[in-house]
Amino acid sequence: MLGWIRFVLGGMVLAGLSGWAGWAHPPQQPEVRNDWKLDEIRVHDPWILADLPSKTYFLYTAGRSMSGGTPHGAVIAYRSKDLVTWSGPETVFEVPDGGWANPADGLWAPEVHFYKGHYYLLATLHNNARGLPAGGSGAESGGDTTAEVKYRGVGPHLRGTQVFQGDAPIGPFKPLVDRPAPPPSYMTLDGTLWEEDGVPYMVYAHEWIQLVDGAMEAVPLKPDLSAAAGDPIYLFKASDAPWLAERSKTSNKPTNYVTDGPELYRTKDGRLVMIWSSFRDGKYVETQAHSASGKLRGPWRQDGVLVGNDSGHGMIFHTFDGRLLLVVHHPNDGRLARPNLYELEETDAGLQVKAGQSGAK
Repeated sequence: MLGWIRFVLGGMVLAGLSGWAGWAHPPQQPEVRNDWKLDEIRVHDPWILADLPSKTYFLYTAGRSMSGGTPHGAVIAYRSKDLVTWSGPETVFEVPDGGWANPADGLWAPEVHFYKGHYYLLATLHNNARGLPAGGSGAESGGDTTAEVKYRGVGPHLRGTQVFQGDAPIGPFKPLVDRPAPPPSYMTLDGTLWEEDGVPYMVYAHEWIQLVDGAMEAVPLKPDLSAAAGDPIYLFKASDAPWLAERSKTSNKPTNYVTDGPELYRTKDGRLVMIWSSFRDGKYVETQAHSASGKLRGPWRQDGVLVGNDSGHGMIFHTFDGRLLLVVHHPNDGRLARPNLYELEETDAGLQVKAGQSGAK
């Protein structure tokens, strides 16, 4: 039996992924202003930290700097007191030279969490020229069953979420170790922080480029978040998406089985919800799932789409006045994407956008 399967997918199946291409090399830092509005700020994979000590909102996204005359992936941040008017941006992090990641290959999905007295930056870094080490996604079952999907001519390569520590929302952020938290033989992205029963976890997406059917997974972390403290945990796969389960028409076109942007939220009644993104009919969507056990290990059950309309990679936060908000980027085109805010409410069926907002499904 073949242990290595090679897939080369053409433009038809990847049409829905054009937003990724548009953000492969984000623009250099925009001009600094103190009167930005959200519909003017170009973002992809937006993250908003509601920082209680300073009563300030920080909006983070990927950027690019020319440190030392060479391109470096970077994180830029904007500040606001009211979520309406923003100042910035300022560069709060640059991919360091001399590490496992290539600074010129950029950075994705930055998140900043306040955890046990420190601010932690989680960012997905890349090294497009270095293949995955031996083991692959099938090492645990005794064989290399990695399925190579070439996206824009590049197959599986080093990609993963690394943790950096700082003492302020704008850094500086320093690496705890020079490696991502998930296994290096896994091509992963979009790691987020979650704590359950006193144990910190990184929840991340395992790339469809390696698996074909992308997955959501988690790995326990050491108390200082410096490295993994156990084996990865499988949560669910992209093809579990409800619109695929409900499909009734046949097609001879390949399907994108993409998992992006996991974020977890505990409702007031104890329900554990994960919002995540994928593609439905070639358009990006923000969907949701819940854990039947109320625990991270699941089992996970898929629920309905939260926001459609080519929007996604969202995160949830509480405002200083107690409202529950979702921020997503829209559309999924790196040249045009802007942050969109929606107010959410908790229901017996999970989360939903409050009535009267234009989050078309």
